[in-house]
Amino acid sequence: MAASSAYALAALGMPDPDSITRRVRLKSGSTIHVGRGEVAAVRQMTRSLGDAAAELGGGHARHLAVRYLHEDVSKWLDGTWTETVGRELFAATAQLVHLAGWMAQDEGNQDAAQQYYAHSFRLASEAGDAELAATALRGLAVQAIDLGFRPTAVRLAEDCVNLAKQLDDPRAVAYYHATLANAAALDGDRRTATVSLAASQTAIERATGAPSDSWASHYSIGRWAHEAGMVLAQLGDFTSAQDHLHHALDIHGLDRRRSRAIVLADLGTVRLRQDNVDGALDSWRDFLDNADGIRSIKVQDAIHDMRARLYRLRDVPGVGELDEQAAALE
Repeated sequence: MAASSAYALAALGMPDPDSITRRVRLKSGSTIHVGRGEVAAVRQMTRSLGDAAAELGGGHARHLAVRYLHEDVSKWLDGTWTETVGRELFAATAQLVHLAGWMAQDEGNQDAAQQYYAHSFRLASEAGDAELAATALRGLAVQAIDLGFRPTAVRLAEDCVNLAKQLDDPRAVAYYHATLANAAALDGDRRTATVSLAASQTAIERATGAPSDSWASHYSIGRWAHEAGMVLAQLGDFTSAQDHLHHALDIHGLDRRRSRAIVLADLGTVRLRQDNVDGALDSWRDFLDNADGIRSIKVQDAIHDMRARLYRLRDVPGVGELDEQAAALE
């Protein structure tokens, strides 16, 4: 099925209440007994594969996540467990399926990503995990933004925020409000974007550096600063946008090479909008240094966008060499 606005909205169809207890309640009759050890294994594999993807892009190791899901985890889903373990197993599997969706999306396979996000949403719903369900909807919302389905993106992001009302982790709340701000800004709804951005800032400022089991625990203030900066750029406030991107890179730091590459590409574009050509070229040089070896459609798109902008700067000293360096990474 082609990735579409209609399919993204169809993912909002919740399982019927009986199916939740039917799927995760005590199971018997299978030869495979599933306990907390198997649940811990799924979570550990998800963390390990997620770390690699965050550093090098979704194009690396997606086949490992899919193979593990189909060859190992699928057997456990058909195994024997208690209701408590069943819920934990479905929640852990929702995380792994979401990761497979993110990797597929970052690789450029939008159809597969949409299917995985929808499946993750249903697994999370059956496990009764509002945060995982909201995160799956966020994946669909971001995909809708990327594909140009802006009203759909706003609708999905609003559902993320509504699910987040029952959550306590401020990073999760900030995560979903920032997504709504982004979708609203791109849809031309300045008021909703501004209100949602303020709500996300209030939430992220309450977050601490303490370890957390939250699925949104990776959403640091540095990552928030990047997303907030791009929302501000969309709203036309390029000075504040540059300040936020500066904070994301130099004040809070970003520990993943893929993340740093994308922020540097965005910073170059924001600086160019401010007629700071030298600053833009400096950012883009750093971007290309970080982008080498990363397999991510976002990084590739950033390279294409940069080269398109470089064309009108082709008479500026050093631009030719920068364009050649970028061409080698395409």
